[in-house]
Amino acid sequence: MKIGFIGLGNMGAPMAANLVAAGHEVVGFDVAAAVPEGVTKAGSAAETAKGAEVVITMLPNGDILRKVAAEIVPAMTEGTVFLDCSTVDVESARAVADLAAGSGIRPLDAPVSGGVGGAAGGTLTFMVGGGDEAFETARPLFEIMGQKAVHCGPSGNGQAAKICNNMILGATMIATCEAFALADKLGLDRQAMFDVVSTSSGYSWTMNAYCPAPGVGPQSPADNGYKPGFAADLMLKDLRLSQQAAEAVDADTPMGKAAMDLYARFVEKEDGSGKDFSAMLPRFEHRGRSAG
Repeated sequence: MKIGFIGLGNMGAPMAANLVAAGHEVVGFDVAAAVPEGVTKAGSAAETAKGAEVVITMLPNGDILRKVAAEIVPAMTEGTVFLDCSTVDVESARAVADLAAGSGIRPLDAPVSGGVGGAAGGTLTFMVGGGDEAFETARPLFEIMGQKAVHCGPSGNGQAAKICNNMILGATMIATCEAFALADKLGLDRQAMFDVVSTSSGYSWTMNAYCPAPGVGPQSPADNGYKPGFAADLMLKDLRLSQQAAEAVDADTPMGKAAMDLYARFVEKEDGSGKDFSAMLPRFEHRGRSAG
């Protein structure tokens, strides 16, 4: 396919490179980042979209997505698939989908899970909202850039799945870190704690696959000084999106809000910015109950 790719940062660049390696013709554009080897550089977002069979975007937020969509949709050929892989608010995803569909463009919102490592290794998971035909057109690209693509329903449902998943992830990581800090103060060895919880009812992905305690469980960012695999800053972004969505549909999500508030304090008022989201463990480890 001829593919346009807009947004070639830490995630977009390796995704585009994998498409090139698989034999696709990729034209790319980014306002700041360099274009990966093998990708033809375009002069603008609109130029990137001209003549493409699929246009992929990987952008920082909903406002930028809306602006880029307004620029590229008029340049796209009717029937083109507009595949947005950004993580944005549900309202922006649906507004962009409506804009595209009104011009005969086939929209898909497909945020990803797996981080920079998954983008480089082609092992991302895509959560996809949009039409069946567009999903089938994009399926070969999902198979190159990732290991799994789940069609979640109509436009916006990909974003909905992503923020619901990450609301669970944020709250679960906090609970896992709190439990390790409590175990320390109770004199319970961390390895013993892991051996019990990882095979008991406290089992979770944050414990078993991404343990926040260094030297315990599989290799994780905790074993690398909490250098980000998934940054606390990005977790805060996703938790804010979850609460924005909850407010819009009048959903009661007190645990999600509590997780958002804790990550906001950690990132904006403490030392969490630039660290992995599992760095909540040393935060709790050094705090007493009266710290609030």
